Amino acid sequence: MNDQPNRRPDKPGGKPGNPGGKPGNPAKSKKPYRRPQKDPVRFLAFEALRAVDERDAYANLVLPPLLRKAREKDENFDARDAALATELVYGTLRRQGTYDAVVAACIDRPLREVDPPVLDVLNLGVHQLLGTRIPTHAAVSASVELARVVLGDGRAKFVNAVLRKVSQDDLDTWVERIAPPYDEDPEDHLAVVHSHPRWVVSALWDSLGGGRAGIEDLLEADNERPEVTLVARPGRATADELLASVGEDSALPGRWSPYAVRLSEGGEPGSLEAVREGRAGVQDEGSQLVALALANAPLEGPDEKWLDGCAGPGGKAALLAGLAARRGAALLAAEKQPHRAGLVAQALAGNPGPYQVITADGTRPPWRPGTFDRVLMDVPCTGLGALRRRPEARWRRRPQDLEGFGPLQRALLRTALESVRVGGVVGYATCSPHLAETRAVVDDVLKQTGGAELIDARPLLAGVPALGDGPDVQLWPHLHGTDAMYLALIRRTA
Repeated sequence: MNDQPNRRPDKPGGKPGNPGGKPGNPAKSKKPYRRPQKDPVRFLAFEALRAVDERDAYANLVLPPLLRKAREKDENFDARDAALATELVYGTLRRQGTYDAVVAACIDRPLREVDPPVLDVLNLGVHQLLGTRIPTHAAVSASVELARVVLGDGRAKFVNAVLRKVSQDDLDTWVERIAPPYDEDPEDHLAVVHSHPRWVVSALWDSLGGGRAGIEDLLEADNERPEVTLVARPGRATADELLASVGEDSALPGRWSPYAVRLSEGGEPGSLEAVREGRAGVQDEGSQLVALALANAPLEGPDEKWLDGCAGPGGKAALLAGLAARRGAALLAAEKQPHRAGLVAQALAGNPGPYQVITADGTRPPWRPGTFDRVLMDVPCTGLGALRRRPEARWRRRPQDLEGFGPLQRALLRTALESVRVGGVVGYATCSPHLAETRAVVDDVLKQTGGAELIDARPLLAGVPALGDGPDVQLWPHLHGTDAMYLALIRRTA
């Protein structure tokens, strides 16, 4: 492959390879050095990817300050630039597994021997070539220019050579070439085609059950850009108010939650007064349904004291606090990490009813047993249910992470059952559909503790289809348009 730039035609009086130069002067045979030009959009996307890789940062936390800085530095950096930068970052992260396999097929060394910054530039280029409508010549030239800026001219030539190979075929052709046949290895085939680690494909398939169509729909949904969903916090805002402030052309009511509003593509939550004032917030509809189901579960006896035992960063706590206030109940929101407890306090500020936020370890609670009528334990987990929003999590998590979360999840559920009074209800929730974090935890704790029983959560998610056989509930991105939230409702009986 000829990776050298095209030379200009020779001019009269010059020797071949020495266009326009003096005869016999080889110094004039080279083009003058051109300083690489920094493309602010692609440079920003590269910075975000490096932060994700080097600092284990999350793209949804890294991007906003980078975008804000870009706007402050360059008045010409507009909404279209921000949208392109966002697409480049999230698209590259979602399709990283597939793009890695494409790059590996185009180089003569193991992928692990490619320096991570070089691989980030390559994958950004591959995404532009195979995952966007950016013209081929523009995708290659912009990527090579980025490589010159951040890697140097030498490695920019390597980037140019690889991307020219990639550009020879489209995504479907590449996938057909690099993915093993489905009939020979279904999980590995799906892992390459849909850009998920093999172990994640296996775990999701086990949780979902069924055949090929269902798991492919789920994996495809994980790679789609999720809607931005708002929650109108009860007693402080309404869904109708949010819809009116956004406009009918830019927002839709939630599918399932009466407090949800879905923003159309490009909607900016921070521009809404209700969001800036904390009367509304960004919250997936699945998380809203979990809080609503716990709040509406039938109780025996009083309904005055509620607990959110793992409250950070405060979305469910704010919704629960508003619902509790309507009934004259008080919410205690507990969070182990002080900085996350601060976020909970911000989310609850202005709630119309009584509440308290404390920093406390849910496995060693400062409250007395049997204190609460309703308890929510949304436990720490692998986050495999939110891969649409945090695509980097699929590459960061390992199967052994389950061993670390399992004991904590069981301890928190035991605390929840001890904290609720007889006749009260506990909601055990995770943002993971992995069976080791959902039913296995609930079954183990119920066998060990006794004096508690599962209640059917499905009637409390009115109108939501495809909730399975119960009594617990698993939501899915491809079926419900939500994160893959899990909920088990448990009544204490003794």
